This record gives sequence, structure tokens and C-alpha cells, in this order.
Amino acid sequence: MGVEQYRSRWLEHGIPAAEVDRVVAFEERWGGMVLPPAPMYDGGPRIFRPDTPERTPTDGWWFEAGDQRTAVPFSFMIGPRGEFGIHAERWVPLHASVEGWVESLALAHHAAMWAQQITKVTGEDIDALQLGLHEPVPEVEALADGWWRGTDSLIAVYTGEAECFAKPEYRTAVIYSGLDKWGLHG
Repeated sequence: MGVEQYRSRWLEHGIPAAEVDRVVAFEERWGGMVLPPAPMYDGGPRIFRPDTPERTPTDGWWFEAGDQRTAVPFSFMIGPRGEFGIHAERWVPLHASVEGWVESLALAHHAAMWAQQITKVTGEDIDALQLGLHEPVPEVEALADGWWRGTDSLIAVYTGEAECFAKPEYRTAVIYSGLDKWGLHG
């Protein structure tokens, strides 16, 4: 029965029906999906399992996307407009949708399998990356985190934790290089 069993209780507690519908729709589409570990955020959520909607401080409602894979100081949330992000000291949407997060996970695993070399860059060293010479990967629906495709490389830039905790040194980029056509596009 899933989260639908909580509908009447949530409505009694003042959660709008549209928000309950949103959580139910998320569970119907994604609930129970076991996810591969993400390269950042200590692996991301292990399984999509929504929880009670909560009012945001400013603009609407959000709900937890699922339990953390490891002990991390933030929660994985679905934002008021369907964004996938993290919340601790502040809310930071990582991708414009759950689909964007899932695409990012798939791309990370694909790139890691086919890359001849993987390089990690952190903090202000990220500023030296010439992302303008690369094409953004639209499928990941980038917000705080994004992907770029070059002639033989993919670059993932993760700024979510840096923004969440106001720590620019937490910014991380992972460069997957030595990719052939299959490695670049799958």
C-alpha cells in the first residue's frame, strides 16, 4: 500500500492533497528502486523511498527521496518543483528532476567503465577547467551538478555540498578521459 496508506493522516495534519499526490506519484514511479552508488555524496540514497512532505521555509513543500547510503550530514530531497537535491544548512537542488539524478548516476558508471584515465580535481582548481570548450549533457538536467562532453572526455562537476555548507573547497570535478565514441555517447 505504500505511502497511500498515510493519505488521510497527512491531510488531517494540513498537508495539501496536491503534495500527497506528488509523493504518491513519486513512489509509484520510483519507489523501491535500488540505486547504484553515486561517486559523490557518499553514494547517494541507496533506495528511493519517499517520506512525509514537509513545508519549506520559503516556497512550497518537499519530501525525502530515500535513506542515505552512509552517514552524511544532509538528506536527499525532492523539491517543490520536482528537483532532486540535498538539504542540511540550506536546500541545494542538484538536478532539475529525479530523472536528471538517475541519468547522472548512469553516466558516471558508464564513463568510469570506459575511461582510460579518471582524474579528480577539487576546490579552486576547478576554475581552470575549460568547460566552455565542452558541450553540456542536457539529460542530467544540471543545476548545482552538471556534466560536459568533450571530444574524448566527460567531465562531471559537483558543487552541491560546497553550496550546502558554504565551503567552496568542497567543489569537485571528475574528468573521465580517453573515451571513444561508445564511451562518450553509449
